Amino acid sequence: MIYSTAAVPVNPDRETPLTRDQIWQGLERKARDARLFLPPGVWTRCEVTEESATHFVREATIGNEAVREIIALEPQSKVTFFQASGPREGAIINELFEDEKGALQLKFYCYLGLRGKEPGGPEEQAEQAQFDSGKGYKAALPSTLKRTREMLADGSL
Repeated sequence: MIYSTAAVPVNPDRETPLTRDQIWQGLERKARDARLFLPPGVWTRCEVTEESATHFVREATIGNEAVREIIALEPQSKVTFFQASGPREGAIINELFEDEKGALQLKFYCYLGLRGKEPGGPEEQAEQAQFDSGKGYKAALPSTLKRTREMLADGSL
């Protein structure tokens, strides 16, 4: 199994401060269409195909892989991406919380396996290494905050 976690302050020094509501709007927009937050070409398709009061379903193409995710929103707090189909199974979570000093933090964590691959095998080990590096999902935290600030500045948030 792959487990990874990271957290970053939402409002580091010298950055335009974001409120919980503003970062929540950014997280919800990212959940609905990740293409707005990632480098061009990483996601070539991302659309909400079903929606209910408690969750929505997003279908996407990441690289050359089709992915279907059930996304649960806990307003102002947490977005959980359940991997319904695609190369991974498990959950990816983005969570807003306040640290012991009351400073707003954005946390990422996941618990995943690779469908059809040996648990703990070379493919999972390679995936774990990518998660543990400064690239991939961990790098998405600061880039999500940066893109949210850009959207706030240009009036699209």
